[in-house]
Amino acid sequence: MNSSQKQRTVLVCQNCTCLARGAKALLEAFQAADLPDNVEVVASDCLGQCNMAPNVRIIPEETWYCRLSPEDIPRIVQQHLHEGKPVAEKLHPRIHSYYIFS
Repeated sequence: MNSSQKQRTVLVCQNCTCLARGAKALLEAFQAADLPDNVEVVASDCLGQCNMAPNVRIIPEETWYCRLSPEDIPRIVQQHLHEGKPVAEKLHPRIHSYYIFS
């Protein structure tokens, strides 16, 4: 890893509501993806946004994605994790309203 690249973690909620809405498949899609070297994927406990499940949080930049399907993962990996541009239409609207509506 290049020292100028910060380590990033993709937290994929694996709690009740997210699991019921397909979070296991999201986790598997992230794990199977061609991720940058500075990115790790972690199954997480509840992220506290159950009404918008399934949820993914990317730290340290605090990007929150919601209502995802496995089909969304390749675009998030390429556009966000490789190119540094969040996928606006999949961002959590309450957390990222400044980004979505600006």
